[in-house]
Amino acid sequence: MSKRGGFPGMGGFGGMNINSLMKEAKKMQADLEKSQTELAVKEFEASAGGGAVTVKVNGQKQILKLELQKDVVDPDDVEMLQDLIITCINQAFKQVDDAQSATMGKYNIPGLM
Repeated sequence: MSKRGGFPGMGGFGGMNINSLMKEAKKMQADLEKSQTELAVKEFEASAGGGAVTVKVNGQKQILKLELQKDVVDPDDVEMLQDLIITCINQAFKQVDDAQSATMGKYNIPGLM
């Protein structure tokens, strides 16, 4: 071992010095925060029943808009309308999840997602 401690020839983490590693981590954190902010304000839209129900959500999975075509509102078949709304919202949320996976996946940080 060297007088300063550590192992000779290692030069920090795999040849990287700690300052370089910290700079890279800070840059990655800033990029990650920027990606999260961009995703949060992005809007996703889905429809069900051939456009009978349409929903718009943001990247935080908040419903921004829900539209129903008048002919889909049948007091004798409320269950169908409920199913269409649930299907539509779940499709929009899946779009958010897919976008989040694609965006965050490029950072490849174990335990993040």
